[in-house]
Amino acid sequence: MKRGSNRYLVYAALGMLVLTTACNNKPSSNEQTSNTTQQETKKISVPDFNADTAYKYVEQQVSYGPRVPGTKAQQECAAWMETELKKACDTVYKQTTQVKAGDGKMLPCINLIGSIHPKAAKRILLLTHWDSRPWADMDTKDKDKPILAADDAGSGVGVLIELADAIKANKLSDSLGVDILLTDVEDYGRDNWGEASYCLGTQYWANNPHVPGYKAMFGILLDMVGARNAQFPIEGFSTQYAANVQQQVWQAASTAGYSSYFPYTQGATIIDDHVFVNRIAHIPTVDIINLSTSTQSAFAPHWHTHQDNMDIIDKNTLKAVGQTLLQVIYENAQ
Repeated sequence: MKRGSNRYLVYAALGMLVLTTACNNKPSSNEQTSNTTQQETKKISVPDFNADTAYKYVEQQVSYGPRVPGTKAQQECAAWMETELKKACDTVYKQTTQVKAGDGKMLPCINLIGSIHPKAAKRILLLTHWDSRPWADMDTKDKDKPILAADDAGSGVGVLIELADAIKANKLSDSLGVDILLTDVEDYGRDNWGEASYCLGTQYWANNPHVPGYKAMFGILLDMVGARNAQFPIEGFSTQYAANVQQQVWQAASTAGYSSYFPYTQGATIIDDHVFVNRIAHIPTVDIINLSTSTQSAFAPHWHTHQDNMDIIDKNTLKAVGQTLLQVIYENAQ
């Protein structure tokens, strides 16, 4: 998946820029009081995010086994996700194609897009990948076997499907549309194949959107959003391409009561799906991603290992992310 090589981890000049920008954009106490007062005046009603259901959605994906391109699990999981999106969304699009991997192989790729209020001009894009890495290259054993990817794939899908359920059950203004993009073949890349070997499904979508000329006000990417004790610090490319969106999301987390998960601290700069959405589709998009300062990779210890299973999924983390997204959505529906 994403990689945190020295070339892309910015702990010096750009890292300081990320931190400085985040801190400078952070509201003062007076601004926070003003924003709170305005929200209380508007009486924004935000639905409750059901972490129990989101957890079950993650569990369902893992039950299929590793969702590696070209496997039975890929087909089964795609069919299940399509069914769930159709229950909650007004329109569901399916992109079935082949993409060329860094090793020259042609891989089957299935992108799914669930649209809520597809006719609304004002739109928010939410995305995550759903495929599993074919290799446990960061593990100490069985390195050539695929991982279950409960967190690094499953968690984002679980949050977004439950979010769609919540919106369906709680009236959202017809003037705002939400698009849920579940992308395939994100995690087949390798560092020595180049950065473009990652996020192949997203690159395909960005060049071939489900609706010709598709545009959104902004996008939010979820990646590894279900682990116990997760932290979602300021990610560098998000600041570079979409600082205002980043500020909006982190402020929404604070409003929702989950600022402890979304610290205004410097994180790594990561090649992830949001980079290609920014560069190709030109939609300002940020990455909510679990990053660590205690590992050399900049990711949690279970990253790309067989430890990425249901044992590390925490409903509290799913709740923090899901509730934050609902806060962002319903604030923008005013």
